[in-house]
Amino acid sequence: MKSHVGVKVVGFSDVERHSLNTLFRLSFSRSPSYTLWTPEVASPPHVALIDVDSYEAGMELASPTLNPNLKIISVGAQSPAEAWRSFQRPVDWNALVQVLDGLFASQAEVDIDLGWDELQDKIVPPGVKVSLVVGMARDERLYLRTRLALAGLTDVDESESVAQAVTRISQRHYDLVVVSLELKDADPWALVRTLKGLLAPPHAVIVVTATPSWTAMEQAERLGCTGLLEIPFNPRQVLGLLQKV
Repeated sequence: MKSHVGVKVVGFSDVERHSLNTLFRLSFSRSPSYTLWTPEVASPPHVALIDVDSYEAGMELASPTLNPNLKIISVGAQSPAEAWRSFQRPVDWNALVQVLDGLFASQAEVDIDLGWDELQDKIVPPGVKVSLVVGMARDERLYLRTRLALAGLTDVDESESVAQAVTRISQRHYDLVVVSLELKDADPWALVRTLKGLLAPPHAVIVVTATPSWTAMEQAERLGCTGLLEIPFNPRQVLGLLQKV
């Protein structure tokens, strides 16, 4: 399965831009392939390549909309604290491609025999975080999907029940799981305990409720949840928790 990676490019000279465009064009026949990301693209970029010697770099790194989950590769004299990798000029384009390949090379597809027909692991490029939303009304799930996308978390699955959630957890690893405390078919706290007891537990578990209480908040803290969200959602609270993922 071919993996396509959107690269946000900030700054760079015309000559360097030409080299980057050539790099992207040559990658089309391989996997992963790289393409220039633009604001018109529906999904967020997978990685940012920033010329830290440019004026645009300062504006980009200081922007409040900068996604904290986005991997940044810097090029220039001074590597910023936000940079995941850095290169000096002149840029070694082959080395840059190797770094990108190391981050985004497609994982081999893995079949899982759990008794379900045609069940397979979904392929996720390294560096891409996967989320699962369990329960809640449709409009609440849509709101969360929007907020997750703005935070750079675009690969999102949904489950209406604990039973469906358990099936999905068996199929793939999740970096974030959001669990409604109003689930009807089973104890949501039991699901949280199950998630925390996995060999590869989610990086973050967030619980959601329309009836918040001190008891619920203490239970969430006791079980190691990243936090508790209240319905109706408070955008500032949602953003604050997602930044911890």
